[in-house]
Amino acid sequence: MTLISGMIERAKANKQRIVLPEGVEERTIKAADIILGEGLADIILIGSKAEIEAKAKEFGLANVAKATIVDPATDAKMSEYANLLFELRKAKGMTIEEATKLAQNPLYLGCLMIKNGDADGEVAGAQNSTGNVLRPAFQIIKTLPGISVVSGAFLMLTNTPEYGENGLLVFADCAVSPNPSAAELAQIAVCTGQTARALAAIEPRIAMLSFSSKGSAKHEFVDKVVEATKLAQEMAPDLQIDGELQADAALVPSVGQSKAPGSAIAGHANVLVFPDLQSGNISYKLVQRFAKAEALGPILQGMAAPVNDLSRGCSVDDIVKVVTITANQAIANKK
Repeated sequence: MTLISGMIERAKANKQRIVLPEGVEERTIKAADIILGEGLADIILIGSKAEIEAKAKEFGLANVAKATIVDPATDAKMSEYANLLFELRKAKGMTIEEATKLAQNPLYLGCLMIKNGDADGEVAGAQNSTGNVLRPAFQIIKTLPGISVVSGAFLMLTNTPEYGENGLLVFADCAVSPNPSAAELAQIAVCTGQTARALAAIEPRIAMLSFSSKGSAKHEFVDKVVEATKLAQEMAPDLQIDGELQADAALVPSVGQSKAPGSAIAGHANVLVFPDLQSGNISYKLVQRFAKAEALGPILQGMAAPVNDLSRGCSVDDIVKVVTITANQAIANKK
């Protein structure tokens, strides 16, 4: 079973309610039709009912009729969502009038539906910037208990089965947090391990990467990784975590044995946690290009409910994949 087929099976077996705030956008409607036709998720489209139905007819999309359509201009629960937003943000100075207006924004409305228990996850970004997608998520859904930092993981499907889990590795953070503290880096490691379990169905072996292996170099950058490793091990004693390790020591058994003898992770890591965003982002792009690897992500982790951001250049197939990933995250969150 491939990684994607495994996620598809889990999504079909336990259908989640995924809200798509860009409900009148062409690629989004076409993706919704495929998702509903294949039974991957229950879809909520935000937008004008008449416009969505007209576009579905224009594109010949029969399955869109199975979607729940929420029109901010007419939906009966809008006052409930506005009141919820007001309660969440009144301490920040928001008035009920401002909350009522903001709840009409599909990106805010999607997050309010999740917070209210009416949806399990959200996918957006085909028409909106990352900042616009994430801002309401941070304000409304917020982070998991004990987690203060949101990070972005990539599932790296390589053609090198000798590394990771038969060529599969999980990289983080490659998308969100520029320079995490030791405590934040520990949280990223724990969240990435949970992502590996939830999406890849693998038991994570987490390497905390550095330019040093077990004290081979001395620097404050190394100290941060050492401290983060200790904190992550304390946060999640059920996860296999070790560091600090150089990349070759993490991945190559002979090098791992030489540089970190006795480590169960060295030479066998399938999750790589980078010390900062620069190293993580550069590394995933190099692996993607030089190794012709498929990079699935960024998958946002650390949120209390899954919200994932699309590239504005995304394809219909990209949206289907991200909805499938989001559904798997929602399933894992409920366990």
